[in-house]
Amino acid sequence: MKIKIYLLQLLIGLAVVEAAHAQQQATFAQYMFNGLAINPGYAGQHEALSVSLLSRFQNVGLPGAPNTQTLSVHSPLVAKRVALGALLVHDKIGVISQTGFNLVYAYRLPLLGGKSLTMGLQGGFSAYRAMYTDLDIYQPDPVFSQDVRQTRPNIGAGVFYNAKIWYLGLSAPHMVNNVFTRGDDFSTVRQNVPIMFSGGYVTKISNKVKFKPNALLKWVDNRPVELDINANFLIEDVVWAGLSYRTSNGLNFLLDVQATDQLRVGYSYALALGPIRSIEIGTHEFFIGYIFKHNMKGVVTPRYF
Repeated sequence: MKIKIYLLQLLIGLAVVEAAHAQQQATFAQYMFNGLAINPGYAGQHEALSVSLLSRFQNVGLPGAPNTQTLSVHSPLVAKRVALGALLVHDKIGVISQTGFNLVYAYRLPLLGGKSLTMGLQGGFSAYRAMYTDLDIYQPDPVFSQDVRQTRPNIGAGVFYNAKIWYLGLSAPHMVNNVFTRGDDFSTVRQNVPIMFSGGYVTKISNKVKFKPNALLKWVDNRPVELDINANFLIEDVVWAGLSYRTSNGLNFLLDVQATDQLRVGYSYALALGPIRSIEIGTHEFFIGYIFKHNMKGVVTPRYF
């Protein structure tokens, strides 16, 4: 019992520290299959109505452990120059939670050779909740005597360059430096502005196997730059199997399956490295995506990005 109480106190402490430093932009292991979550310029890239749901559960079994869910919907319009979308993200750790909702508009500029440059904008809100009064405090502390319930606006922008077998993306999905306050202008959390750069390509190894390396670089203010390097193998255009290394928290093992022509399901498991490994219980991430499209033969062209 004492161990559980200690772990919960440690978790809440980490949540408060995390809130103070304000890393509000969630990062996923399977971001390469859920591009709208990091770049509004990704809208419409599937050439049809696309719906993706992703859930990430960290330190499963520990009370108050972090968990994040995101739902994205996007589609090009009839002319395929304009795309619209919506993104919902819910992030929770302990008694602190944040929900963001954004509507997305993107415009695609066709280029020679089947390439395209898409520019995207998004706008919406972030709702921040810190239910400090739900904590069991052994000694009264004014820091935890008042809950925080506030909502702030958000805007974001991004560009996405697609060359069919490779891509580049640059985005700032949260451009408003919001400050959530408690009481007499006591600052509890500040939303900083993350800048993300992504890229990847696909190359053919054999008739049955393709190789897809990609990377994501994230920079937030004066924090160390976070780099995610991923290597995936596509087998028979059905199974994606890969490994990802993230400088902030270790390794991710990934497995995605193109279950049907429209349906993709995926799973990843994170293995922490370094000192945090001794307290890391296990992080699981589940992905499901569906593209509402058939061609004349009832087959969808494989999506690499």
